[in-house]
Amino acid sequence: MDYAATKSANASFTISLVKQFAKKGIRVSGVASGPIWTPLQLDHGQPEGALPEFGQKTLLGRAGQPVELAHVYVFLASNNASYVTAQIYGVTGGDVIDL
Repeated sequence: MDYAATKSANASFTISLVKQFAKKGIRVSGVASGPIWTPLQLDHGQPEGALPEFGQKTLLGRAGQPVELAHVYVFLASNNASYVTAQIYGVTGGDVIDL
């Protein structure tokens, strides 16, 4: 329940920031990542015994690597995204983002 509430709060916060800053030319979007291999996962970020299955339930059947998120962040920070705001990009291995 706490994870779902946090996801929803982050999406609402993103939209609220857009409404406040868009008139100043400040764009705000977010990235909703799926299971991603990070040092946190190996340092008790997953329950004991869950690591072998981590990410296996995505449509791509695996967890992602941090580098697979990088292009989305670079795009959002670039001039190529000059008309993009108030969006949540899912980098999830095929899972639907339901906020």
